Amino acid sequence: MKQLIQAAARLSRDVAAFRFSEPVTHVYNPLQYAWEAHREYLQRVPQQGTRVVFLGMNPGPWGMAQTGVPFGEVEVVRDWIGISAKIVKPSREHPKRPIEGLACRRSEVSGRRLWGLFRTRFGTPHRFFAEHFVANFCPLAFMEESGRNRTPDKLSIPERESLVDACDAHLQTVLKVLEPAFAVGVGAYAESCLQRVVERMGGGIPVQRILHPSPASPAANRDWAATATRQLVDAGIWDPE
Repeated sequence: MKQLIQAAARLSRDVAAFRFSEPVTHVYNPLQYAWEAHREYLQRVPQQGTRVVFLGMNPGPWGMAQTGVPFGEVEVVRDWIGISAKIVKPSREHPKRPIEGLACRRSEVSGRRLWGLFRTRFGTPHRFFAEHFVANFCPLAFMEESGRNRTPDKLSIPERESLVDACDAHLQTVLKVLEPAFAVGVGAYAESCLQRVVERMGGGIPVQRILHPSPASPAANRDWAATATRQLVDAGIWDPE
């Protein structure tokens, strides 16, 4: 979808100008080095918009940071969604977080769980993308010297405020273009971002939340797919099977 592609390119340029202080030592922007793959992903969205938008926080080191796709577990992106674009390396690569693109053998658990649920329920990517879209609030991945991931909510207040302003503007554009019937935060942080932006837009889009699939959450390690499905069914987003 042309409008989403233009909006993503604009967001990439905006956030590329930001600078972040220690303990952040490396910042990955997959909208730059994995742009071709991300654009290919956005082309899966129907011109008429979508019914449900799922929103995550920011790229994981073995997910979107590798593939350019939100929650982009490599095998799903390559073999199920069918993205084959070449992914290059960022200008400054962390030695403990190499970018190998679609050849990466590591698997992001959160992405495997989320996209695995979609693949199981819908069977084909065509059926999924007919009414669903997955986005991330922030396109940047932050790393400390040790290689440890640092989430956007842990940035300093001035850095976080500038970043949130840019990401809020982009999310508002996404919601205006797609006109979803439902917006679903994958986890509490994404839900709060949706609530803030939808409120600024004057409301009208119901905001729901599903449990984040991160293995760091004990609850997510107890049949996350069944829990998320139940939450979506209870919210009236999915029909019971």
